[in-house]
Amino acid sequence: MTTPERTEPATTAGEREMLDGWLDYHRETLAFKCAGLDDNQLKELAAPPSELSLLGLLRHMAEVERGWFRNTLAGEASEPLFYTEDDHDGDFHCTEQDTYAEAYAAWQAEIARARELAAAHGLDDVGKVKSRRTGESYNLRWIMTHMIEEYARHNGHADLLRERIDGATGD
Repeated sequence: MTTPERTEPATTAGEREMLDGWLDYHRETLAFKCAGLDDNQLKELAAPPSELSLLGLLRHMAEVERGWFRNTLAGEASEPLFYTEDDHDGDFHCTEQDTYAEAYAAWQAEIARARELAAAHGLDDVGKVKSRRTGESYNLRWIMTHMIEEYARHNGHADLLRERIDGATGD
């Protein structure tokens, strides 16, 4: 596994370039936090009763990318990758058979599809699926901002997990 490079977002970009830049930066940060660890290390849990692991976070973010871009924005009826109706947190429930290679490939495929869908829409374009709770629509600007927030929150978890696993710290 090679150490991923991270690209600093432009400091004077326009809105779209800024949102794209920060989202990619946070995607790259999660990859950076997982770099150099084996499958067993990536499955290490934060602390009981938490079920958080770096592998679980990768799987979760694949689901989040899929849900917001494929399903909400584009209206695709994509089935979950890692969770089921019986196990809504299945993305975090890693088994002995689950691997980084599988999770990383799924995550990267979802990122590629998300980029493709986002590129085909303007920031004011409204997604095809409305909120189940409020009935409100989401535009691409909201989705991208939410994705940045989602990654930022989980990258904070990833910081703590990585430090617990091997002492590595840093942004």
